[in-house]
Amino acid sequence: MSSPTPASAAVTKVLVIGGSYAGLSATVNLLDLGNHIKPRFNYPSYKHDPEAPRTPVEITIVDERDGFYHLIGSPLAFASDSYAPQSWTRFVDIPALQTPAVRFVQGSVASVDPEAKTASIVNGVTKEVSVEGYDFLLAATGLRRVFPVQPQSLSRKAFLLEAEEHIHAVKNAVDGVVVVGGGAVGIEMAAELKLVHPDVKVTLVHSREKLLSSEPLDEEMKDRALELLQEAGVETIMGRRVKETRTEMKDGIKKMEVELSDGSKLAASEVIMALSKSVPSSTYLPASAVDEEGYVKITPSLHLEEGTPNATSHFVAGDVARWSGIKRCGGAMHMGFYAAVNIHQMILSRVVPGHVPAFMDLVKFEPSMGLAVGKKAVASGPGVPVTFGEDVMKAYFGDDLGLSICWDYIQLSTEKFKERNLA
Repeated sequence: MSSPTPASAAVTKVLVIGGSYAGLSATVNLLDLGNHIKPRFNYPSYKHDPEAPRTPVEITIVDERDGFYHLIGSPLAFASDSYAPQSWTRFVDIPALQTPAVRFVQGSVASVDPEAKTASIVNGVTKEVSVEGYDFLLAATGLRRVFPVQPQSLSRKAFLLEAEEHIHAVKNAVDGVVVVGGGAVGIEMAAELKLVHPDVKVTLVHSREKLLSSEPLDEEMKDRALELLQEAGVETIMGRRVKETRTEMKDGIKKMEVELSDGSKLAASEVIMALSKSVPSSTYLPASAVDEEGYVKITPSLHLEEGTPNATSHFVAGDVARWSGIKRCGGAMHMGFYAAVNIHQMILSRVVPGHVPAFMDLVKFEPSMGLAVGKKAVASGPGVPVTFGEDVMKAYFGDDLGLSICWDYIQLSTEKFKERNLA
């Protein structure tokens, strides 16, 4: 039985900006902790206090989209018309979040006043501006990525039309598809296209001699990625950059010509650019909170560094944070859990006399990556030999590019206890 809530424990208002891996991870665990339920994630380093009181929370999630989009699945979502609908779930359709304790706002945060603990929110539907007060804030807005790394649509309905249009174009690409860029997105996009549409010629062009050239990964990982890509049937052109792309219509059919830096030319029906630099989505925060690139400066406890008012009431998780390692959804979900625990510790310090917050601190993330390449995957991590094969694909991505793995890890479908009694 849960401990009673002290009379002094008013409902704590938490504003979560961003409803992706980090934001949803933090939300579900805050619900558990606030209701005196051991959190969903099984971390041996977390010590659940059976004597802690209930600390009810009201969580407002603000996101430009109307739902959770599985970003890892983009290469398949833009190749398969059967997979695309699975990759986007509206927030109102996520079972674990159907509680009066959670409110959704489709829109964006224009600015945050950390001293007053208020945020100006622009409603994405009505365009009205409202001011939301909060006790704690979690910034989890990630990076702003361009198509095809992520869809540009803000609703599930519009996304399905966007994906349908792209899928129709690539599967009817008489002269083939050219994917420009040999980073993780380019590799996976080319491989998924070839896997789903084996009759379409797919060519990947990369300006460097090695794939994943901008990533601090083992050379064997990069070599193996190239081997698997070629094994999947993707033609590869290395060490040459795209100089110019020309498009014309002939008898109502789009014809494209891609000129490379050595003067050679490729014919194509579609060209997919997969080499743009992603930008941190942090413009709503004051300048004191971000570095020169826009990443949010955090402590190992995931709150803002000193220099911003009420720094310990403002937490950051996911890709928008300035932290070590390669940006990955696993790291984002991990950070979301830590943020939930640490916010809860701050709440307890306000409710329980003399309570000193026992923060969970992040350790440095070493470079690691799992890469899906057609029917196989290749993985690399600190102190672990490079592994590859269909078994690696199953372990890292399952049958749906990690959608079920992430969904089940956050436990978005099922309630952990029937007696959750979420307030």
